[in-house]
Amino acid sequence: MDNLPFLATGVTLLACVIAVIGVHTYSSGKAQQHLLYERMAQTGEMPSVGRRRRFRGVDRRLRRTKLGKRIERKLNTTGLDVTPGEYAIYVVAGVLGIYFVIGSLFASFFGLLAALLGLWGGNFFLNYQITRRTEAFINQLPELTRVLANATQAGLALRTAIAMAADELDDPASEEFRRVADQLAVGHSLEHALAELGERLPSRELKVLISTLVLSNRAGGTIVSSLRNLTQTLEERKETRREVGTLLSQVKVTAVAVPLLGFGFLLILNSMRSGSLDDMTGATAGKIAVIIASGLYGLGFFLINRLTRVRI
Repeated sequence: MDNLPFLATGVTLLACVIAVIGVHTYSSGKAQQHLLYERMAQTGEMPSVGRRRRFRGVDRRLRRTKLGKRIERKLNTTGLDVTPGEYAIYVVAGVLGIYFVIGSLFASFFGLLAALLGLWGGNFFLNYQITRRTEAFINQLPELTRVLANATQAGLALRTAIAMAADELDDPASEEFRRVADQLAVGHSLEHALAELGERLPSRELKVLISTLVLSNRAGGTIVSSLRNLTQTLEERKETRREVGTLLSQVKVTAVAVPLLGFGFLLILNSMRSGSLDDMTGATAGKIAVIIASGLYGLGFFLINRLTRVRI
C-alpha cells in the first residue's frame, strides 16, 4: 500500500509513453501512405487522392435503393465529382431554400409549387449535364477519328490507338476512352467496352463510330480509309449542327423568357397591393387557376423545346 502512489505514477508515465509512440507511429504511417498514393498516381497505377466525401452514411443507404443506383448511373455519365448522397442532400437543401424564398416573395402556395418544380429541376439538371457532355463528346469525334486513323495507319493496334487517343484528347473524350482502355487492359472485349461507351453517351454519331471499329476489328479490312471518310462526314455534321443551333437559339430563349415574365407580373401585382397573392391562393378557385396557369406555362416550355429539337 505504501508503494501504490509510485506504482500509479509509473503506470501513468508508461501509458503516456505508449500513447506518444502510438501517435508518432500513426502519423508516420499516414505520411508514408500519402507519399505512396502520390507515387502511384504519378506512375498512372491509380488515380490521385480525391477530396473528402461528405454525407457518407446517407450515401451508403441511398446506394442500396433503386433511386440511388439510378442517380449513380446518371452521375457517372455526367462526369461530376459528386456522390449520390451528396447530390440528394444538395437537392433537398435547394428545394427547401426555394420553398422559403418563393413563399416569402409570393405566397406559401407558390412556395409549394416551386418546391415541386425544384425536385423536377434536380433531375433536369442531371439530364442537361448528360446532354451537354454528349454534345461536347460529339464535337470531339472528328478529332478522335483522325487520331485513330493516324495511329492505325502508323501500324499500331486498335487497342493501342484507343489508349493513345485517351492521352492526346481533352475531356470528355479523354476520360471516356481512358475507361475503355482500362476495360481492355483487364480483359474485356473491344465490343463490350465500346458498347458500354455507347450506353453512357447515346448518339447516332458514336454508334456509327462504334460499328466501324467493331466491324473492322472482327473482319479486318481498310479501317484507315473508313475512319478518314467518317472524319470528313463528322466534320460536315458538326458544322450543320452549329448552324442549326444558332438559328434556333432565339426560340429557345423565348421558351425560358415567357414563364419568367409570368412570375414577374405576379411579383409586380403583389408589390402593387400587398397580400393580393395570399388572398388569391386562399380561395379554391384561385389555387386551381394558379395550377392551370403553371401547367400551361410548363406545357408551352415543353412544346417549344420539342419543336426546336432538330435531329441531324
